[in-house]
Amino acid sequence: MRYPLLIIAAIIIPTAASLSAMAPITNAEDTMPTQSSTQAQPQNHPYLGMWVTGDGHIRQELLPTGRYDEARGNRRSAYQGRYVVTGNHIAYWDDTGFTADGTFVDNDTLHHGGMVFYREKP
Repeated sequence: MRYPLLIIAAIIIPTAASLSAMAPITNAEDTMPTQSSTQAQPQNHPYLGMWVTGDGHIRQELLPTGRYDEARGNRRSAYQGRYVVTGNHIAYWDDTGFTADGTFVDNDTLHHGGMVFYREKP
């Protein structure tokens, strides 16, 4: 091997170029809007209102202001933040920076965080 550095460079440079051309890996958090949690956008969708787990332990109200308020057990407003509904998908941004999402499987059922929520009927 007369020119080992030349051989190494011939391998590394094309490899690095091909890696930089690959699409970056993104997380759900990376694709969420960057507006602050106090800048929730008004929401107009069929899922507004109170959503409750089957045991009643978690209660989540989706407000028309684009904010949500979640109670857990006796803890009122345990979590608050903003949300956006697109089709049957909901994305949450908690005021502490936590993000989550869910899916409305029909007008009265929401799957979110490994739990099933049901629309509270008046």
